[in-house]
Amino acid sequence: QVQLMESGGGSVQAGGSLRLSCVASGYSYSRYCMAWFRQAPGKERERVATLSNNGRTSSEDSVKGRFTISEDNAKNTLYLQMNSLKPEDTAMYYCAAGPLATDCRRVVFGVWGQGTQVTVSL
Repeated sequence: QVQLMESGGGSVQAGGSLRLSCVASGYSYSRYCMAWFRQAPGKERERVATLSNNGRTSSEDSVKGRFTISEDNAKNTLYLQMNSLKPEDTAMYYCAAGPLATDCRRVVFGVWGQGTQVTVSL
């Protein structure tokens, strides 16, 4: 059974950094598109960044230059390094896996973790 488990969330002041981790079990995620999503209270879930098995990444304009998605294949772990955090980054962050594709931004992600909360204060 495929499972994703996020960790690394917390509370931080604006301008600070956090690194989220997502450990995958039950499969080798190198054969999938992987992504980070977030959802703030009262808002729709939004994609933050994606990673393909060929190393191609994408990130949304709202986080570009501040957030970096990466992986450690040996540990079957996906990361999201978040720098220069802003209060508007406050949300529940989710790791997700979907079928491999040329462009992971077009994938429907079907496997989700339970989420990790990130809170950024002024």
